[in-house]
Amino acid sequence: MKQEIHPKYQQVVFMDTTTGFKFLSGSTKGSSETVEWEDGNTYPLIRMEVSSDSHPFYTGRQKFAQSEGRVGRFNKKYGFSTEEESAE
Repeated sequence: MKQEIHPKYQQVVFMDTTTGFKFLSGSTKGSSETVEWEDGNTYPLIRMEVSSDSHPFYTGRQKFAQSEGRVGRFNKKYGFSTEEESAE
């Protein structure tokens, strides 16, 4: 492996700016801003807008825009009834 061509890998704290949630992880990304972590050590702080704490997919607050599939939308658009409706 060549020396001095790889970025420095270090422990950093990522912070979700929406919720304030923080977690410690390894990264090659650096920052001039630092924060003291729960273990008493100081780590670079990287701010981010979305994490698993605020993303709708992970929080369960996701809204589904379309409840029908392609076939259902086609049938509705052109006035075709589905098999379930014709059986009634």
